[in-house]
Amino acid sequence: MNKLHLGSLWGMVLLALALTSGCASFSPYSISEGQLESHLQDAVRDYDRTQLKSGSPLSLRLDDADISLGPDGRDVAVIDLKGQVALNVLMAKLPVDIALKVEGAPVYDSKEKAIFIRRVKLLESSVDSSFFKGDLGPITNQVMGVVAQMLETIPVYRLDEADPAQRLFGIIPADIRVAPGRIEFVMAD
Repeated sequence: MNKLHLGSLWGMVLLALALTSGCASFSPYSISEGQLESHLQDAVRDYDRTQLKSGSPLSLRLDDADISLGPDGRDVAVIDLKGQVALNVLMAKLPVDIALKVEGAPVYDSKEKAIFIRRVKLLESSVDSSFFKGDLGPITNQVMGVVAQMLETIPVYRLDEADPAQRLFGIIPADIRVAPGRIEFVMAD
């Protein structure tokens, strides 16, 4: 057996022992706010490409995603999104700049091996276009429906099967907990 393979095997054995040791405060793997922000931006970009290829007249560009995990000790994620929604009609593009601040609960889906944001609620919203500027109040329900559906279907993070630690969490019964600034993988109860 080569040394690299043996080292990987020992690493997985040690990780498995640490996970089963029962130490509730120990989490061998956590995801930072920055990792979630980067993954969400990539996922939205992929989602937009898929929507456009399927013939959707709407395009979505996410310029900034600022995620705060565990604010005030609560088990939530607060997400500030800035970007642009454009309606592509008759060879014209009608862009609308949007800014949303939403709050939701990070949830781990073990079948998808991914973290989604669920129970989303709108905290703040604004829109800026040549037709309208200000609060999205009059169309809040429609906007929140779209945002909630997007966050329900687009994971903010997916386990990387190429990483041995992440692959292990995809195999064992795992869950997540929200801590200030990060999400930690823990053994499921």
